[in-house]
Amino acid sequence: MKDTALKIVELLEQEYPEALCSLEYEKDYELLFATRLAAQCTDERVNKVTPTLYSRYPTLKSLAEAKIEDVEEIIRSCGFFHTKAKDIVEASIMLITDFGGVVPDNMDDLLKLPGVGRKTANIILGDVYHKPAVVTDTHCIRLANRMGLAVGKEPYKVEVQLAAVIPPEKQSDFCHRLVLHGRAVCSARKPNCEACCLKDVCAKKL
Repeated sequence: MKDTALKIVELLEQEYPEALCSLEYEKDYELLFATRLAAQCTDERVNKVTPTLYSRYPTLKSLAEAKIEDVEEIIRSCGFFHTKAKDIVEASIMLITDFGGVVPDNMDDLLKLPGVGRKTANIILGDVYHKPAVVTDTHCIRLANRMGLAVGKEPYKVEVQLAAVIPPEKQSDFCHRLVLHGRAVCSARKPNCEACCLKDVCAKKL
């Protein structure tokens, strides 16, 4: 399994040399909140909304002092805007009061923040702090199962299975590449297996 995983990592690195997060941000907490907004919403939509949010509230302090209903109006098109706005404002307050205005660099503290689950926490750990992190979004779960690297749809179980076979230093970039590959080739409805760089190692094709 590890040999297959390493080959998949290598092929994806060749196919997608730049493993970049598709969410746009400048500050650490901006990625935290962009990821929260991306739940049940496309990254493309989030990237259209966050410039307005962060221009209206350019600092963590200003977000902490924002009225939830005002934030709701800005992020309305991202869906679930009542909950997301509340989480953003309350997480801003907690970041200031409990963490000195710094986004935590460990899973336990990140999970204390309102609206932050393991997916969001792993994005922060991988992209901001460059620590081993497996981000199990829908693309990751779908592709990992198709490739034979994981079994099941429960995010945490897939995370554990992938963490066991993907080298720690490769994990964060690997997950970004899965998103790119899931969008470009291995879609949910109609995977283009013949055009896939992984067709010789993917369990779906073997």
